[in-house]
Amino acid sequence: MSLQNLLKIGQLKEHPADAGEVQRLLAAAKRNLADARVTTISSETRFDAAYKTVMQAALAALMAHGYRPDTNRPGHHVTVVQGLTLTIGLAPARVTVLDTLRRKRNISDYTGDDLDDSSVEHCIAEAERLLQDVAGWLKANRPHLTIPKK
Repeated sequence: MSLQNLLKIGQLKEHPADAGEVQRLLAAAKRNLADARVTTISSETRFDAAYKTVMQAALAALMAHGYRPDTNRPGHHVTVVQGLTLTIGLAPARVTVLDTLRRKRNISDYTGDDLDDSSVEHCIAEAERLLQDVAGWLKANRPHLTIPKK
């Protein structure tokens, strides 16, 4: 599957890459990562903040290619996470880990199941790693998107 194929089947929409938008997403991802590290809040909230970091970083990578997910269609989180192999060349094994975290978040959200501390710490570590990967990819491949417009 390619980004063009995802566009053709309606999972993606064309969206012009914009440095300001990409930078705002990355800044929000950094704030969410900082929130996830606050140990005085619940495990669920920390996990959600870390997962939000993953989504924002992955969305920034997708937008750097001129696309965004169609949020009116089900599965847009899956599309954004699994699209990381296409956007920044993330290894499929890492995408599988991120997708497992996505499913864990859904289970917690829809069943009220507790999230254990090790899952929270794992999600935080993966979010931080992905944020670094996306920032590095942008710097190397789309440097014009890493410099905020003045």
